Amino acid sequence: MSTLSTSSAFEVLILEDGYYCDLIFTGVPGLPSLGSEIFSSGFNIIPGGAFNLALAFKRLDLHAGWPCQFGNDLFSRYVAERAAGEGIDCSLFTHHDFPIPRITASLSFPQDRAFVTYNHPFSAPPPAELILKLRPRFVIEAGLHHGPLHLASVAAAHQVGALVYMDSDSNDFTLDDPEIFDAIRAVDIFAPNAKEALKLTHASTLEEAIDRLGSLVPLLLVKRSCDGAIARQGKHEVKVAPIPVEVFDTTGAGDCFNAGFLYGQLRGYPLETSLQCANICGALATTGYGATAVPTALELEARLHTLANL
Repeated sequence: MSTLSTSSAFEVLILEDGYYCDLIFTGVPGLPSLGSEIFSSGFNIIPGGAFNLALAFKRLDLHAGWPCQFGNDLFSRYVAERAAGEGIDCSLFTHHDFPIPRITASLSFPQDRAFVTYNHPFSAPPPAELILKLRPRFVIEAGLHHGPLHLASVAAAHQVGALVYMDSDSNDFTLDDPEIFDAIRAVDIFAPNAKEALKLTHASTLEEAIDRLGSLVPLLLVKRSCDGAIARQGKHEVKVAPIPVEVFDTTGAGDCFNAGFLYGQLRGYPLETSLQCANICGALATTGYGATAVPTALELEARLHTLANL
């Protein structure tokens, strides 16, 4: 096992210690049923999971740290090599001499996707100590983290003056679970999509869900896919319209949305502009596999300029 130097200063620390290797099927006619076979018209193998965040931050010229655990299996080696090839900061990577395969098969549709995932069990070191050492400006959790380790990470982030941005995921979590309620209430920014917001709150309308979640966190962001996005900060609400694109693959679009928003915040942009950055990055990411189509900082600024002059 080896870990490289951790001396660099990071603007963002990604709290998702594992990687995924994504097998993405596009152009599928529907979901398969037992005893049947379907055929896709497109296929690719690309790194996934937190790699999408790391790549998006790299393209946006933000210095992000990703303390990822890799094994000696071919999936680990492939993702680690791709990360190095993309110029992603690999200084927080840990390499083990045993396999840690983590694979997702994604059936990608124009507005959503379905996954089958194998997540090899592995216990990574608690992240609170690393947060205290690195002192990032933002800590981002790629899914709805909860429990004592999550609360310890949030406490460590706040101790060093960092803000915690937490995405959601497609698990069957609800606010009826006190641990989930406390997990969301602890963070500074919570960013579910519309479907997740409705599921979490049991709300009958998105407005009702936003009211409920917006009362728990200082800043709520809701991704609405082809309907744009909404931000709720106290009593202040901002909406941005969708960016028209020809959708190819939605895998990783939420990660790119998150990276775009933090780009805006780290550049000192107001809430609406940061939400536009998020919307642009999330939309453009759908035009290619995973995060491979996320814009560079220069491309994003050009899009912002175009929107401002419409």
